[in-house]
Order: sequence, then structure tokens, then C-alpha cells
Amino acid sequence: MKKSFLLLSILAAISVVAAEAPAAQAAFNTPGESVVITDSFAFDSNANSGQPPVLQAEKFQFQTEVSRLMNIVINSLYKTPEIFLRELISNGSDALDKIRFQSLTDPAALEANPNLNVTIVLHKDQRIITITDTGIGMTKEDLQKNLGTIAKSGTSEFLETMSGDKADMDLIGKFGVGFYSVFLVADKVRVTSKNNNDDQYVWESTAVNDFTIAKDPAGNTLGRGTQIAIHLKEDQEQYLSDSRIQELVTKYSEFINFPIYLRRTKTKTVDPEPTSDKEAEKKARGDSEDDEAEVEEAKDDEPKEKAAPVTVTYQEDDLMNTNKPIWIRDPKTVSATEYDEFYAVLTREPGAKALAYSHFKAEGDVEFRAIMYIPEKAPKDLFQKVDSVHQNVKLYVKRVFITDDGTEFLPRWLSFLKVVVDADDAPLNVSRETVQSNKNIKSINKHLVKKLFDLLKTLSQDEEKYADFIKEFGTSLKLGALEDKSNTKKISRLLRYRSSDSDKYTSLESYVSRMKKGQKDIFYFTGANVDEIKQSPFVESLLARGYEVLYMDDPVDEIVLSHLANFEGKVFQNVAKSDLKLGDEDEAETEKELETKFLPLLDWMHATLLNDVEKVRVSKRLTTSPAALVANDFGWTANMERLMEGQAKQNRDPMHQFIKDQKKILEINPGHPLILGMLERASKDPKAFEDDTHFQEMAKVLYDITLVRSGYTLKEGVKAFAARVENMLRVNLDVDPSAEAKYEAPLAEPRDKEEIEAEIEKREDILEADDEKPGMMTAEELNRMLGEFTDSTNPPMAGPGGKKVEVNVEKIVAETEEELDSEDAGETKNVHDEL
Repeated sequence: MKKSFLLLSILAAISVVAAEAPAAQAAFNTPGESVVITDSFAFDSNANSGQPPVLQAEKFQFQTEVSRLMNIVINSLYKTPEIFLRELISNGSDALDKIRFQSLTDPAALEANPNLNVTIVLHKDQRIITITDTGIGMTKEDLQKNLGTIAKSGTSEFLETMSGDKADMDLIGKFGVGFYSVFLVADKVRVTSKNNNDDQYVWESTAVNDFTIAKDPAGNTLGRGTQIAIHLKEDQEQYLSDSRIQELVTKYSEFINFPIYLRRTKTKTVDPEPTSDKEAEKKARGDSEDDEAEVEEAKDDEPKEKAAPVTVTYQEDDLMNTNKPIWIRDPKTVSATEYDEFYAVLTREPGAKALAYSHFKAEGDVEFRAIMYIPEKAPKDLFQKVDSVHQNVKLYVKRVFITDDGTEFLPRWLSFLKVVVDADDAPLNVSRETVQSNKNIKSINKHLVKKLFDLLKTLSQDEEKYADFIKEFGTSLKLGALEDKSNTKKISRLLRYRSSDSDKYTSLESYVSRMKKGQKDIFYFTGANVDEIKQSPFVESLLARGYEVLYMDDPVDEIVLSHLANFEGKVFQNVAKSDLKLGDEDEAETEKELETKFLPLLDWMHATLLNDVEKVRVSKRLTTSPAALVANDFGWTANMERLMEGQAKQNRDPMHQFIKDQKKILEINPGHPLILGMLERASKDPKAFEDDTHFQEMAKVLYDITLVRSGYTLKEGVKAFAARVENMLRVNLDVDPSAEAKYEAPLAEPRDKEEIEAEIEKREDILEADDEKPGMMTAEELNRMLGEFTDSTNPPMAGPGGKKVEVNVEKIVAETEEELDSEDAGETKNVHDEL
């Protein structure tokens, strides 16, 4: 598509050059003005005489191929044709601002029309749109200069001619090309304008080579202002729709200072006005018929039928920009209700509420006003489109919408925010549709992030509200800790987690303040949910000793804490990893004694599980569980393995299986009765391991149970685990392990001839029914059949007032018949016939 467009543009340019070649050649053949210039680029080593050399030259003017330049302006600057309406309304707003400013010193400037507004009228039959403003208007000279000179900004020139303080001037125009966007949708444009200092003139052009200006023969019809009549191209008739115009005004020009009206054609039903025909007839007959008056009055008293209402068509101007830009006001003057109402307007969600907001004005290297909202609820697809452009920042320049591409203004992890930014100095491209990256944009980004941290710091003082924020957007903060290295420390102070100390959320700062004597690490454990974490064998010893453990049930928690490494010098310690140091026991003496005591059992279990575990050792983290399976310092915990398993299915990572197959460390509880019983059995004859198949089965069952309790999945599957448990039950009950279940299944008998014939007859009936045309069953029959079905499958809803789901079969049948009868239903009928 792009290549085709480029080729067409090149061909068009070539044709334009060929057409204008004679004029251009004549200009090139004209001798230039003789001038003498200094060679400031002299870098020849021989030119060292001390005086810069001079050049005898001819001076020429740049030659402009107007039609080609016009083609570039119209077709290359803008991304979408719809932008024309924004540009024309912005021009009208500037014109209104100019006359308003003039009226401050010259009240007579508004005498022709005191109303300041923009009105849009759609002439659908003629394929014409008119946009009329009651602004300052243009003289004949203005029409020629401003509309006849490309990139000539009348707004910029107006500002240059004004003297004094221009702080109240909030004009939009800048580049002088916005008007020409109208030719994106128009094949002909007429501009009618009336300025207080001149007559009314008409400017007209097709944007090819020239334009015309004439005095309007209709006289002064505008009073003051400008009307732009746009004759739309044949493929642009979508802009003749009221709803389409309303949509574009709401999108781009909703917060323009002046009212924008759309003239709509409406109808209403009214009662006919009473007639006075009898009174007129009476007057015509004269006073000679006074004797009949009483008779006529008696007849009038008789009841008459009321005349039928009539439908009247009329036109009415509807105001389209009813919402106000509250961000330009002082925050002290805006109420909480107004902030709530504006949030609903911003999100286009009636009734939507924000959890918190911040309204501020930034000053310094860049000036802008902004309102930042934290939504009450996270969008459902917040993390499903992380890599896509998030439309959470709406950039306005002087209340005119520019773009909602928030990539430049906020980091990706803050895509949940809803922000309005109005920056007069935003670096825009000529089309005013996109921003150009520069130091101002980076400055806006820093200001917004800083204000967010201030807002969250304030919000965190309300524990209930901040808990709601963490539930909805806690994961976003954690992603920020991973992505935004410059703000990692600030984000870590805003994180909140559940812990063994309380069911409420706690901060890392609060955890550190409650650490025990001699405790050097911050203990945490990750799992699918808090209830699962509380029941994990890994936290038993820590809780028994009185240590606080952070419960982390977010899939990214383990990755985030591995990235943070420490908080205020305290290292994060995953209690599911092998190197767990509590610091309140004599490790060397205790471990040596336990290893000596349990050496026979450790050897037996390691020999049995040689292919499954790296080693077997005595645990110091268990109190009530018989064993636990821990990962080494560089291995995956159960939670990390689940997380990476989901990623591997999508990415087909070849390294996943390799890391997953890394052996874990089996820790046994030296105080558990089961372990002590196994130790006693192993100690009787340490060399009898190979012959004790029952012990080997017990060790494998214990390993499988420990896998599940530690959060891992069974490597050999559920079937192998169930077989081991069943075998142990057989041994305990003295049942032969090789004995099989006895069961005699009766064989199904083949169908007899009568049954087959009945089936064939039934099939023939079905085939005959299929040959019938659709719709043979009436809606009443369908309702009855469906009612019998729903009565048995659709019980009433629980609770008082429970209702069944109502199905309107007549409506379904009517819609289906309409579809089948339509011209495009041929394929549907064929499929139905085949079925």
C-alpha cells in the first residue's frame, strides 16, 4: 500500500514538473543579480593570505512549484482525512479569540454580531458542509495573503502586530497550513468572509493552480465572520452524517472555549391550530343574518371530532461541546464533584470513579497543566497489551486534542493512569497530530512520574484506600521496579505484601522495623495464594521461632525481589532456597550431630532417589512436616517453575526443560515420627538396603508426597504415584502385590433383523423431513417444544423472586426467515439444503 502511494506521488510530481517546465525554464534563463560574497567555506591550505577570498556571483530567488507543494501539504502532512474538521474549528476559534480581544479596547467591534460561536450545517443533498464562525473575519487583502500564501499564518501575524500583554491571547494557529487540510475531503472550497473594515468577499479554489476572489453579490449576509463551504469528494460522504460530525467534535474540539453548534433537522408532532372560518363567513354575510346566530351557536356546541396531529419538520442548533476543560482552572476552585464528573467524561464511561487524582501546573523548563487520575478498577486487559501503545495520556494544545499516544509521556508500567496534559509548548509536527521527542517531552515525563509518587505517598496514608490500590495495581508497581531503574528505590517503598504478622498489607519499611534480634535477612515465600503459603512446610520453623515471613502470591514477586536484592541493606531470603540461615542456633555443632545420627537413613534414601535428588540432608526449617524439597541457590523454586512453565509453552524455550530437570535437595525432619521410624529400620542393617524393596517404595512415596507439598508437580505422573500407594496398602494388608482384580463383563449382543429394519425406517423419515422447506414448524410449536426443554434444564434462579430465562422464539424465527429471504442468503440456503 505504501509503495503504491509513493509511486503515485512520484508520478504526480513528475506530471506537475512537466506541466510547469516552460515557466520554470524561463525563470532559470533570466540573469541573476550580480553580487560579491565572502567565501566563508574556504579551507584550501593555499588560501592563507590573511584575507578571506571573495566570489563574484549571481543572486537568484528560489523557484516554487506551487501545485506540487500544495499536493505535498495536502496529501503528505496528515495521517487521516478527519483532521480537517479539527483544523477548521481551530481556525474559527482563533478568529473568535481575535475579535474578543479587539472588543476589550473597541466595544463597537461586536456590534454586528455579539454572539461568538461556530455553527456546522450539513447540506446532504448537495454534498456540502458549511462551517461558520462569528469571528474577526477577513478583508480582501487578508483572503489573498492568508489563504493564497502557503504556510502563511494569520494567527502568528496577528500576535506580532498586537502590543502590550498577550497573556490573555490563547490562539491555536501556528504553521499556516491547517486550512489546506480541507482538500483532503473536498474537491472545491468556497470561503465567504466579512471583516468590520471591509465588504464581504468570496474566495474559491480547487487546490490545483489558482484561486479566485470576488466581492459577494449577495451583500453582507454574515454581519461579521467567516463561512467555509466544503464540497465533499464522492468517497467522503461519511462526513455528512450528524453522528460522525458529533464524534469528531467530541474527539478533537470538545474543550474549545466557544460554543460549537450542529444544525440538525428534526421533526415533532403538533396539534393543528384552530381555524376561524365560521367567524369570517359570518362577517361576510353581514348583520342581516343575526337571527340565525343562536342556531349556529347551538350547532357549535355539538361535539366535533378532534383534528389529527400533524408532523412538522424544523431545524435546531444543538450544542456539541458541553464539557468544560477544568484543568485550566485553579485547583482550589474545582470541587470534588467536578473532578468526578470530568473523569467520567475523560474515560467515556458514565458513572466511572477514580480512586485518587492530582491536579497541578508545572513550571520551569516546560510549562503545562495536567490532571492525573488513578482509576478505581484496573482494566481487564491491562497486562494483555503491555507491548502495545497505551492510550492513557491525552495531549491537548490550548484545549485542542492532539494525540492519545502516551508512550512518550509515561513509562509502560504506568499505563493504568488516566492523564490530561495541556502543553502550549509541546513540540508538534506540522500536522499537529504527533509530538517530536525532545527535552520538553522528557521533562513532561519526569514531572508526571514525580507527581505520581507524590500522589501515591499521600494515598498510602489512607490504609484502606491504598490497600484497594495495591489489589488493583500492585503488579504494575512491581513491573516498575523491574523496568524503571532510576526509580527502583522509590517504588520499593510503595510496595505492600501480606505477612505472617497481620492479615493487612505491610510495607518493607515496616517489616524491617519489626525484625528480630540478630536477624539479617528479610524472609519471604512465594505461592499461588496466601492460604497455600501458610500451609507450606517451608515456613513452619520460621513461624515457630517467631520470625515474620512475607507472603507473596503474585507470580512476578520472586522475580522482583531477585532484582531488588536488598532493602535498606537487608537481603531478601527465599525460605524455599537451600541456603537458609536463621542466626539463632549453633549451626556447626547441631548439623554435625544430626548428620552422624541420621547417616544410615541419609545413605539409604539417597541411594533410592539417586536419579531424582541432588542430595538428602537433615533440615533445620521443618517442625511438623516429614520432609521438604528445596531448590539450590541458582535453581527454580516451585513458584518460579510454574511461572516459567507457562512461558515455555508459548516461547518453546529449549533451556526450560534443562533447568527444570535440575535436581533438588531433599530435607528430612529429624523430629518427625515417620523419619525416626525409617531411621530405626535403616540402622538395624545398613547393608540390607538392596533387599528391602518395601523401604524403597516408602522412600519413593515420601518423595512424591514431598514434591506435592513443596509445590512441584509429580515427575512420573499421577498413575505411577497411585500405583505406589496401592502397593503399600497391599503390603500392609498382606495382599499379594501381583494379584489382579476379577471381573466378568457381559458381552453386548448384536442387533436382530427387526431392530435394524426399524432403524432404517426411522432414518427414511428423517431424510424426508430434511427435504421439506425450512419454517414448516410454526412458532407456537417451537415455543412448546422449547418450553418443555427449558423446564427440565433451566431451573429458576436461587433466592426469592427467582426467574427463568425467557426465550422469544417468534423473534428468532422472524429474524431467521428474514435472513433466508434476503438476497445474500443464497449460500445459507444451500448449506441448509445440504444439512
